[in-house]
Amino acid sequence: MVHFTCISLSTRRRCCWVDITGEVQRVVTQAGIVSGFCTVTSLHTTAGMTINENADPDVATDFFNKLASMVPRDPSFHHAEGNSDSHIKASLVGLHIQAAIDKGRLVLGTWQSIYFCEFDGPRSRRCAVTLMGERHAASCTESLDTSPAKA
Repeated sequence: MVHFTCISLSTRRRCCWVDITGEVQRVVTQAGIVSGFCTVTSLHTTAGMTINENADPDVATDFFNKLASMVPRDPSFHHAEGNSDSHIKASLVGLHIQAAIDKGRLVLGTWQSIYFCEFDGPRSRRCAVTLMGERHAASCTESLDTSPAKA
């Protein structure tokens, strides 16, 4: 079975990440997928996706500081919108992630979350969520009374 939907979100800063793990898990639960894969894709060329640590906020600070030092805003870029650095960062980070689904839950490590990575905000954004897997279907016999018949 394949299930597709989009998640909408808003970002508040030019560069930040937004934890969308709970929203993605809600999609998995509502779709009834018990075993399979979940792919989440940024629908923007200046934003990416990552799975990263959710416990220490310094990880996000280091992540964005390092990207800014590797690919700074540069007035010599030719792109007229002035956000070439955002396009490059999105390509470096990647536009999608994939996680397994087992027993109806995303398979993530203890300290992992799914993050939408904004590189050109603040903006309204969307992610595509595609699920592929098996749904739990009630067995034909689950609704039948299987107790012995009384004579």
